[in-house]
Amino acid sequence: MSNSWFRFKQFTIHQDRCAMKVSTDACIQGAWTPMADTVKHVLDIGTGTGLLSLMLAQRAAGINIDAIELDADAASQARENVSASTWANRIDVMQGDILNMSIDKQYDLIICNPPFFNNSLLGDDINRNNVRHTLSLTHDQLFEVIKKCLAPDGYASILLPTTEHEGWERLVNEAGWVIHHRLHIIPKEGSSPNRVVSLCSRVANDLPVEEKLVIRDKEGYTEDFKRLNRPFYLML
Repeated sequence: MSNSWFRFKQFTIHQDRCAMKVSTDACIQGAWTPMADTVKHVLDIGTGTGLLSLMLAQRAAGINIDAIELDADAASQARENVSASTWANRIDVMQGDILNMSIDKQYDLIICNPPFFNNSLLGDDINRNNVRHTLSLTHDQLFEVIKKCLAPDGYASILLPTTEHEGWERLVNEAGWVIHHRLHIIPKEGSSPNRVVSLCSRVANDLPVEEKLVIRDKEGYTEDFKRLNRPFYLML
C-alpha cells in the first residue's frame, strides 16, 4: 500500500504528502472498531491521510468527526481527501498539536493509530519519525487527552504493536480504566500477533472480549479479513 493514492469503494486516499501511508492494520482498525448507536461525536487523533475518519463516516451516517493532524502537509492532504468524499460536511480536519489545542467538547469515540516504538531505531525522515515513534505524542500524553476528551460512557480505539500494548494497558489500568475488548492481528496463518486494536473506557465489563484476525493464509486474504474489509476494498 505504498502508492501515491489508494482507491476504496466509496472514497480515494491521496497520500503523496503524508509521511505514513495507508496500511492494512489501519484499515482493520477502521473496519473493526465497534460503532455503538450512542456514538455521535468522534475524535480522530493524528488523522494522517484521513483514512480512519472516512471509514467511520462511511460506516455510520449519524456521526460527526473532528480529525486532528500535527503535520501541516498531511493535514492539507487529509482535508483534500475529505473534501472529495461524500461525507465532507461531517468531517472537520484541523491542523495543530492536540496538546496545545483548546477542546471544549467530549466525544463518544476517540480513535487513534498512535506513534510506535518509543524512540527506538530512529530513521532520517523527521516527519516519519514523528509518526512512527513517540516523539510528538507520548502514550502518557495521549491517555491524558483521552481522559479529558472522552465522554463518561465513551470508549477509545487504539492500534499498537503487540510489543507496545502491554505498556499501554498498564497505563490504562493504573488510572482505574479498563481494556474491555482486544483484537489481536496476525499477519499470516501460523505466525504470532504483531498488532493489537484495543478498546478502553472508564466503564468495566465483567470479562474482556478477546478476538483474533488472521490477514493471510496460503490462499491469500482469509475469509475473515475479506468479510471485515469487503465494504471498503475494491477487489473483495
